Amino acid sequence: MSGMTQGYGELVEPHRRELHAHCYRMLGSVQDAEDAVQDTMVRAWRNLPSFQGRSSVRTWLYTIATNVCLRQIERRRGRVLPAAYGPPGDPVRPLDPPIESIWIEPYPDDEPEARYEQRESVELAFIAALQHLPPRQRAVLILRDVLGFSGAEAAAALRTTPASAAAALQRARDAVGHRLPGRSQQATLSALGDDRLREIVGRYVEAWERHDVGALVAMLTDDATIAMPPTPTWYRGSAAVAAFLAVRPLAGGLTWRLTPIRANGQLAARAELCDPATGEFRLHHTAVLTLRDDRIDEIVTFLTPWAVSADVPDC
Repeated sequence: MSGMTQGYGELVEPHRRELHAHCYRMLGSVQDAEDAVQDTMVRAWRNLPSFQGRSSVRTWLYTIATNVCLRQIERRRGRVLPAAYGPPGDPVRPLDPPIESIWIEPYPDDEPEARYEQRESVELAFIAALQHLPPRQRAVLILRDVLGFSGAEAAAALRTTPASAAAALQRARDAVGHRLPGRSQQATLSALGDDRLREIVGRYVEAWERHDVGALVAMLTDDATIAMPPTPTWYRGSAAVAAFLAVRPLAGGLTWRLTPIRANGQLAARAELCDPATGEFRLHHTAVLTLRDDRIDEIVTFLTPWAVSADVPDC
């Protein structure tokens, strides 16, 4: 049994991380993706004796993972970003109460050498567009256009005919195409170059830590948006964003510490806030930035549970 276990591990473990990214694309949630990968590994172990090598190990594992995700999707509502949930808010009114378990989550980008297409396929706009597709359309689009499955392989994974899979793929491509921006973040980031990107995220970090609303607004497009899941409230337009920042997170009395990171293949910042109960910094949110040319067009600040529940004055 120990030899079989070791052989199984050597067979499947090299695929674990890419399976996690696949499940994240399907589900829009890091935690749900982790659960789906665990379920996939258990099912693969149980079915290992019946694996006859007619397909590659990779294809076999992705087939299992895709069907695990489809079953998960049947049991819960779809995930969205606040802009797809309701209209923009008024920055002088209180935030709407949080709504748990319906929001897309940020995907940690801890592979600096990841290929262009890997990062493009976890960008927030693409993940958000996928979540609007019917589940099987979502699956066939990912299998064909992200993972490079053949039409026959995708049809077999979904237990359907090649003609049905092809029709679903065309509908999915049309629907996603209407929701995606004309230029991916990877194309924008590549055009700007590493030095310019470091400057942009550095200016964002410094302005936030200084409570410098004017400096932040100067970095925004005129119709920029900011959202704060799990609260459904979001704002559109640089003036509305400025008003929100001035009366809430950057009003003064809060001590921030930000660290540039990457998430969803995009520029991002890890924002920690001083907790007066302990005098220590705690993770408050992860801000994922979407650029249009060299301006920030969207800020999605994914709040932690502590951030949602805490009313925190300065330390």
